[in-house]
Amino acid sequence: MKVLQVIPELNAGGAERTTLEIAEALTAAGHEAVVASCGGRLEAELEHLGGRLVRMDAKTKNPITLRRNATRLASVIREQGVDLIHARSRAPAWSAFWAAKQTGIPYVTTYHGTYNARSALKRLYNSVMARGERVIANSEFIADHVRKEHAFAADRITIIPRGVDLRRYTPGEIPKDRLRAQSDTWALPDDGAIRLLLPARLTRWKGQEVAIDALAQLKTRDWATLPHLVLAGDDQGRHDYTQGLKNRIQQAGLQDHVHLVGHCSDMPAAIELCDIVLTPSIEPEAFGRTTAEAGAMKRPVIAANHGGAMEIIAQGETGLKVEPCNSDALAQGIADVIALGPAGRAQMGEKARARVARAYSTQALQAATLRVYEEVLKCRP
Repeated sequence: MKVLQVIPELNAGGAERTTLEIAEALTAAGHEAVVASCGGRLEAELEHLGGRLVRMDAKTKNPITLRRNATRLASVIREQGVDLIHARSRAPAWSAFWAAKQTGIPYVTTYHGTYNARSALKRLYNSVMARGERVIANSEFIADHVRKEHAFAADRITIIPRGVDLRRYTPGEIPKDRLRAQSDTWALPDDGAIRLLLPARLTRWKGQEVAIDALAQLKTRDWATLPHLVLAGDDQGRHDYTQGLKNRIQQAGLQDHVHLVGHCSDMPAAIELCDIVLTPSIEPEAFGRTTAEAGAMKRPVIAANHGGAMEIIAQGETGLKVEPCNSDALAQGIADVIALGPAGRAQMGEKARARVARAYSTQALQAATLRVYEEVLKCRP
């Protein structure tokens, strides 16, 4: 079986990581994995996992280029004997959809987000993600969204949650040299204060502003040592947003307690170095992979109570869910988890690890996705 996955680029993000995980599963099972993309920082890892990149302008929304990409993909399908094409983002999904029609191979999609649809034209544009012979939803939340937005696809939905690689995310087993390297990169004060980690690219909907405002709320309380907030992620060109965060930090007098540390390539080490993980997105996350990764590392998570994170966190047992866009609620959640003390947080982390291992492993995602491919191909004449 040869599968062609199509995604705009191979940089940071849950869809990109899942693309690599499926490439790994395909090659491990003796199949072939091809990815059509602009490429990016994960190219070397794709090659290491046995996948092959077909470089193309998969980020474009230009209708003419989309048609050209469809022709290019059709040529790749014919020349390389691709059996199935799997689209993971809307613009390149249209090219993949047309290429599948031209060549007669199955077309599968993963519906990775809610994709705002404020007009009939936008809903039509989004609908390409529901036109797969099988539509993979990465959470119950997304499955409900697809049923609401694209009723025609209701009987073709398969729910496969994103996964966490429990081999990589194993607390207590991160080599000391990796922990030391990550700690040196951040250069945080060694003052014994609680460390809060918000790992996400710097964009407004990820909630960095809410987290900064929450820390400012905590500053008004009688803290012996104010927590440190680590914002781990790059802005991918959104420089105005980054400057706005810096201004917000300055105005709140938090220069010594909020740390913009850039992209982090060793997330297991980053989580191990912190005490509590925050995912305060102001819009619903389709799944909430960071929430699951932190749970796998036995760290309590405080998340906005919407989207896929609602399914991952057991309230009060593995973490807390707080009102979205509410810095007061987030501040109180942080204070409540800190008040549990080391033993209480450790107990919460143990339960989080068990929950993730039971329902959200990479291995489960890989096996379920390969089953979808096999089922779709078997249904073909």
